[in-house]
Amino acid sequence: MTENIVLDKTTSFAVRIVNLYKHLCDVKKEYVLSKQLLRSGTSIGANVNEAQAGQSKADFIAKMSIASKEARETKYWINLLIKTDYLNSSETHVRSLVNDIEEIIKLLTSIVKSSQGN
Repeated sequence: MTENIVLDKTTSFAVRIVNLYKHLCDVKKEYVLSKQLLRSGTSIGANVNEAQAGQSKADFIAKMSIASKEARETKYWINLLIKTDYLNSSETHVRSLVNDIEEIIKLLTSIVKSSQGN
């Protein structure tokens, strides 16, 4: 089985998002923003996974583009949770989450651009 970096990264990220969602609900009693984060943060990997089975190059690009948009939305929700003090940007796991989503955005942007160019 070959390694698929973007699929591995987005799946691992989705697991982190699910765990963060549980923490925000259980500990912080935050249910609205965290639900938005859960939806967009888990959708990234789902779309990357669907792209792997794309019926055409256009289908692949479309799914990866959706994954890219979901990643940007996820970054928005993470930043909003930081700005509203539900997350503390000085904590290592929060900085790591921000770094991960920025890396995923760059990766997906690169994949979409190179796929469109080929």
